[in-house]
Amino acid sequence: MSTKRFVLRTLTLLTLATGLASTATSYAQSDYPNKPVRLIVPFTPGGVTDASARLVAEQMSKRLGHQMIVENKPGASGNIGTSQVATAEPDGYTLLLGFDGTMVINPHVFPSIPFDTIKDFAPVGKIGDAILILVAHPTLAANNVKELIALSKAEPNGLNYGTSGLGSTPHLAGETLNIVAGSKLVHVPYKGGGQAMIDLQGGSIPLVFTAVAGALPHIQNGRIKGIGVTSAARAPSLPNVGTFIEAGLPNFVLNSWVGILAPAKTPAPVIQKLNSTLNDVLNDADVKKRLDVMGVTASPGTPAAYGDQIKTDLARYADVVKAAQIKAN
Repeated sequence: MSTKRFVLRTLTLLTLATGLASTATSYAQSDYPNKPVRLIVPFTPGGVTDASARLVAEQMSKRLGHQMIVENKPGASGNIGTSQVATAEPDGYTLLLGFDGTMVINPHVFPSIPFDTIKDFAPVGKIGDAILILVAHPTLAANNVKELIALSKAEPNGLNYGTSGLGSTPHLAGETLNIVAGSKLVHVPYKGGGQAMIDLQGGSIPLVFTAVAGALPHIQNGRIKGIGVTSAARAPSLPNVGTFIEAGLPNFVLNSWVGILAPAKTPAPVIQKLNSTLNDVLNDADVKKRLDVMGVTASPGTPAAYGDQIKTDLARYADVVKAAQIKAN
């Protein structure tokens, strides 16, 4: 066989192999999913993050025709489970329940983490936003954000505020208030928001920054009072609690969020199918109501929009963490 004929034959075989591989990949994507999908939640069972993941997974399973299984992989403030997804096969069968604390705060708080928020993940879509609220013991001499800021400045040592932990979104909410309003709030980290709420009701600490869902029943029974919510508009469940915007802080909108991400390089058709399925779930009236009970506002949207928010928040929190000199132990 001549060299020319050998080269032509080799090129033909390579072209055929490439075409078959492309066809197989295309078929696999159009057939997706053809087996169960794992949704990794990088926290322990219980809580709003886990509950929202289980609700969405249950509803997506019905629409995808295959079960979406929630697996809890806690540890290192969410870094362990998140890193497992970062290195998983990018085939759409291993997904991550993304939480703002893990994805856009941890990279700045920890000296090193085993994943890159931007490079290692492909956004699927945001599930929703959880409004944060600053709450106080009923005896505190402040009933709204303006009064609270003034009171904190008047106190020689400032006012302590508890949160669910160092580097949490509520922690950064308090530090952001210090930066933009000149308040004197001193962070007291707890190992979870539950104990912080117990101490607040007992009068051991004057303030707590937390999610509306966790504070609502205690506000309703008069054990604590709402000072301000971090959303752009007042929370429907707490129409008498003003926003930080109403207190003269026009850009103070700071909500926690949860969403779904896949490993980077997951095929675009798979991402689109997951996104359309997720949006279909989030537009369901019953699902919206169930998320509302958890304090999460359903936020259907595109992968690009979710990705843009991740990038914006990643840059935003870098400045807050640096200014407040927050570092994980």
